Parts: sequence; structure tokens; C-alpha cells
Amino acid sequence: MATEIIVPALGESVTEATVAKWFKAVGDSVSMDEPLVELETDKVTLEVNAPSDGTIGEIVADEGSEVAVGAVLGLISPSGEAATPAKSAPAPESRPEPEAPRPASAQKTDTAPSPAMALSPAVRKLVEENRLDPDRIEGSGKDGRLTKGDVLNFMEKREPAPATKPVAAKSSEPRPAVEREERVRMTRLRKRIAERLKEAQNTAAMLTTFNECDMTNVMEARKSLQDSFEKKHKVRLGFMSFFIKACIVALKEYPAVNAEIDGDDLVYKNHYDIGVAVGTPQGLVVPVLKDADQAGFAEIEASIADLGRRAREGKLTMDELQGGTFTITNGGIYGSLMSTPILNPPQSGILGMHKIQQRPMVMPDGSLQARPMMYLALSYDHRVIDGREAVSFLVRVKDCIEDPRRILLDI
Repeated sequence: MATEIIVPALGESVTEATVAKWFKAVGDSVSMDEPLVELETDKVTLEVNAPSDGTIGEIVADEGSEVAVGAVLGLISPSGEAATPAKSAPAPESRPEPEAPRPASAQKTDTAPSPAMALSPAVRKLVEENRLDPDRIEGSGKDGRLTKGDVLNFMEKREPAPATKPVAAKSSEPRPAVEREERVRMTRLRKRIAERLKEAQNTAAMLTTFNECDMTNVMEARKSLQDSFEKKHKVRLGFMSFFIKACIVALKEYPAVNAEIDGDDLVYKNHYDIGVAVGTPQGLVVPVLKDADQAGFAEIEASIADLGRRAREGKLTMDELQGGTFTITNGGIYGSLMSTPILNPPQSGILGMHKIQQRPMVMPDGSLQARPMMYLALSYDHRVIDGREAVSFLVRVKDCIEDPRRILLDI
């Protein structure tokens, strides 16, 4: 009896998926738990594994099909049973028709030597260099063979080849429409991203405040401690862990930035689940570091590296993409100098990091120095967060980055 391949539960609030790719075809043998098909939801891409050993007997949902949770994707026939044959009408048996007898003159012509059969080295070189068909040239030599003079006379008499036409004539022709544009269907993830970004613009009173921070002390600490940190924890020390820790310090002081609106209520979160935006070939995803306030620098860096890698491979789980209370995005890795990040609903705040760039700064003693500076941007929902709180939050983050000792001492 055939075993059904079923669409599994896809996670909270996700009821449909798109069949992205089949790894097997009808008639292929499969083993239990072997990946069979890839499904794409509006949040993650996941693989459906074989529920039993056997052979793919039928594919019910083709690539590109929309399927609901519990729907049948295909059937696995027990080993030894024939796969469902493709429905096609049998081709009628064809018999070769007897060849009509050819005239005697034609038969003699077949046995006559062709001019191309025997060419002297000089003639062959001339023919190949000019890409000529020797069968079209009348030979004047013995038994009709070609001479060098025959080839030269033919080249003088023939019409110029199309390749000799001016190139400018072709360049003026309109390019084919297929080269000018390409229509590609949006993926579920891309559609979901578009919906959420538009939702943020339509529902939130979104505003952005800016500041800049001097990265000198963080960069020096990272440089001096990198080798020891990596040797002990087996992970590299990056800038993101400093910013996550700085944001948690600021979120504790300004809880409105960690809150959200639920109907007529304001929900203040006493936990700190920090989302870190990751760019992937499929689109932007935001995996969440749960209870980031309880993790050390090494644990944060290891989690970021793991989530980022699995995000690019499309192997994140639904739970890892849900429940964030605040988000950080780093456009600086792509060279962005300044931007206004869009909120990640239902969150009320998102911090934008940017490119580190040497700029002339006037120091407290009046001297002018080149310092590694980064612009910071905080986009926030003005319905929840007042301007004073937003600016103060960003200044607190700036202070913690410019003097990382504040993070460790909580001052």
C-alpha cells in the first residue's frame, strides 16, 4: 500500500506553503528520512523527508503549487512495486518505407569522386581559411579535382558574405524584448517581507533619530583581545555583541523601547529577545537571540554566527524567527553610511548600525583628530516612545560603545 507524503505543521500562524523543489522524480528509490521536497513558507524554507522506504509512485503537487498543512504532496510505493506510469498514448509502430529505386545516372554519380575528397595541401588551406564549401566549386583538374586557381576564381566571382556588412547597421536594430525585462514570480518570503514593511508604514507613527559614536575604544579592545577570546571560546569577537549588550543596558533604562501595542494596551517586556537582521539570497530574515541579557559575549557571538549561517542555508526554524522584542540591523557591512531602518512589527524600536569611517573630530582638548566614526539610527513608534526617550536611549547606546566598561560595570 502506498504511503502518503504529507505537508507537516509549518509553525504558528503559517497554514500554507509553496512547493519550491522536488529532489526526487517518479520512479526514484528513496530511504526513510531522506529529503524529498522543499517547501517555502512566508518565513522559512523547510524540507519534507520520506516517511518510509520505497519508490516515488506519484507526485501530486508539482513545483510551484500552493499547498496547505496536511495536504498530500505525493505517494511512496513499497519497494518492488512499479511506479505510476506517465499518462501518454502509445506511439504507433512505424515501419520503414521501401526506398524507391534510383536512376542509373544517379547511381553513377554517387560513385564519382567529389572535389572535396582529394585536395592538395595548398587548396585545403585556402578553402579552410575562407570557410568555403569545396563541393560548390567547379574543378578543372584531373578527374574534376580542384586547383588553387579554381578556388581563387570562385572567390572573385562570389557575392560578398553577410559578415562584411557594417556593424553599425545591426546596432541600430531594436533589442529583443526578452533582453530588456524579465518577469519573475515573487516568492512567499519576498511577499511576506513586502506585507510586513508596508504594515509597519501604515500602522506605526514611525520616526527616526540619529547620532554618531566613536568606535576607537571598541576597536582597540577587539584588536587586543581577539586572539585570546578566539582561543578560549572558539569564536571570533565581533562588533555585534557589543551593540547587543549596549542595547540591553539602554532597554532596561528605557522600557518603552522594548514594549509593543496590543489593542488598547501597552505591553512592556521584561525579557530581552534581540532580533539580528540577516541578508540571504532569498531575502531579509530576522533570527532572534532569546534571553540575550542572560548570555555572555562568547555565547552571543556563537549564536549570531550559527543563526547567520543557517539563515543563508535556509535552515532556520519557525521558533527562531518569532518573539523578538527589539531588532538590530547592520547596513554597514554593505557599505551603507546612513539609513532609516523600518520597524519590525509589532516591535516599537530598531537600531541601525552603519559603516565605520574615519572622520575629523574636535576632541575635548580642542585638538583635531581622525577618528573611526559610525552613524547610529533609531527608528521608533512614536505612539509608544516619546522623543525624549528615543534620543536618550540612543545616547545611552552611544555612551556604552564609546566606553565599553560601562557595559561590564552597568554604569
